Amino acid sequence: MVTVLYAIQHAFMAKTFEAIDERVTAKSAFVPMNVGARNACETIPEVSVDEVGAIDRQVRRIDPDVVVYNHRHKANDVEFHEEYPLVHVRHGASVGRGEIEETAEMTGEAVDAALAPGEYWATRYEEVYPEDVAVSVVGVPEADTLVAADPPRDRRVLYAPTNHNYGGGSYLNTAHEVIDLFERSDYELLFRPHPADRDEAPAKSLTEECRDRIAEIPNVVFDTNDTPLSSMLASDVLLSDYSGIVTEWLHSGRPLVQFTDIVSDENEVPRIGHVTSVDDLECRTIDALYENGYSDRITEHEAAFRSKLGIPMDGRASERAAAEVMACTE
Repeated sequence: MVTVLYAIQHAFMAKTFEAIDERVTAKSAFVPMNVGARNACETIPEVSVDEVGAIDRQVRRIDPDVVVYNHRHKANDVEFHEEYPLVHVRHGASVGRGEIEETAEMTGEAVDAALAPGEYWATRYEEVYPEDVAVSVVGVPEADTLVAADPPRDRRVLYAPTNHNYGGGSYLNTAHEVIDLFERSDYELLFRPHPADRDEAPAKSLTEECRDRIAEIPNVVFDTNDTPLSSMLASDVLLSDYSGIVTEWLHSGRPLVQFTDIVSDENEVPRIGHVTSVDDLECRTIDALYENGYSDRITEHEAAFRSKLGIPMDGRASERAAAEVMACTE
């Protein structure tokens, strides 16, 4: 019998569940919500389904003690939560995009417990979720491994902006320029578009262009890892914007460059690390960050921002999240 059932919308979202499941002390499984989520996990068994996305019927057939979401897909279109506890945990703790309220509004009628990455999210959850939703701060489970990891010191830079269609990030405005900057430099660049920007127009065509360019550049690698953890562990500096990867990266204590060249007119990049436009970024800036880290001013500002987010970065987020999930089985 399955006690804990994870519902996965996209394959890249599996990283959160895999981190939590390492600490879950009951039989677990996952069900794919979309065709692309099939075979998403190596460590969590997949439930065979006759119709992907028929979640009401599947939950009732599997009959778990608790269901765990880390997305918003069909949250208000399903009915299983009237019979089974539903826990929500974020698959990406992005800041500066205004999506916290949207998540709470779209899942509020269905969720029994909401696991927040930090006090910043929990405060907003409590303002938007119905009063009967239990909100708790657990941290970012998929970032636990970064907490105690030493920087590789291999002159490797990771470029990982947020997605275009759903996040309005900097990808369309910075991708070619970042390749230009690092081509023939003495750094290795890991080029990592968001998974959605590999499959969906208009970013899909840009991704294909960049992949073709990168094939001819020895020191630039198109990152094909399923999840960004191994890429972050292998990198010394991150180039991003307000992607959820930024919140994970904060656990590493390594320098962050944030691009202001976002597509969205509604959002602003929160100033956490070294904030710049792509046209103003030079390799000597990367040199300074690689050799010396942040300036005193940015160090102080980043510390203040960490405090504002209120994320427990002790490497025990997956443990806390698992405990909350297991509490719903009792």
